[in-house]
Amino acid sequence: MVSTTAAGEGSEGALLTLEELTQRAGITIRTLRFYTSRGLVPPPIRRGRSGYYSADHVARLELVQELQAHGFTLAAIEKYVAGIPDDATPEDIALARTMLAPWQADLPVEMSHEQLEAKCGRELSPDDVATLNALGVLRLRESGYLVASNQLAIGIRLIELGFPRSVAVAAAQIYAEHGEQMAKELADVVHRELAPLYGDDETEHFREVMERLKPLSVGGLVTAYETAVARAARSPRRAAGS
Repeated sequence: MVSTTAAGEGSEGALLTLEELTQRAGITIRTLRFYTSRGLVPPPIRRGRSGYYSADHVARLELVQELQAHGFTLAAIEKYVAGIPDDATPEDIALARTMLAPWQADLPVEMSHEQLEAKCGRELSPDDVATLNALGVLRLRESGYLVASNQLAIGIRLIELGFPRSVAVAAAQIYAEHGEQMAKELADVVHRELAPLYGDDETEHFREVMERLKPLSVGGLVTAYETAVARAARSPRRAAGS
């Protein structure tokens, strides 16, 4: 559950009205009030008789929408949101969003170092943790780690196989650079060719199209990557046999 103070007073920034927030998120006022009643989004910040919304409200609402897009049930979303500290910043919440993926069966969970080692069944050195971080299996938090538990066994096995952290770091840089370039190119296509079909890119209809498209885009990228890796793996063998 989120407190009003934690969600607003400490990090208001530019405040939004109810109408501005719902328009930005592409949802109805009724939907926002439902989220608030379930504790998914904190109540508005009161200024006299008016209510306003901060960057914290926006970040938590975007997280809820992201979880919905990945197909999680309302009960699962409530459980996950309840685990986010009241004093989490918008940046903390954005970090939680980056650890979500369409193929995940479980939500990322927060663990202490002791809990992480117990889950792994072994001690983890600072270099091991850094490798898992570079692989995207976990993210560092002030009080511990945010862990993609369904990917943890894969990361640990790579460490046991001697996978070097330098390679994980280099790979992460490649993902970031090419991911950013791909995102820019897709954004150009969307705004040039897709948005005009729906009037503009601020309508609720267009926002829903983009949310539905997101997991398919990620799936398409994964398929293209797997195909390219398989092709690259075959190329040296063909060259050696020629």
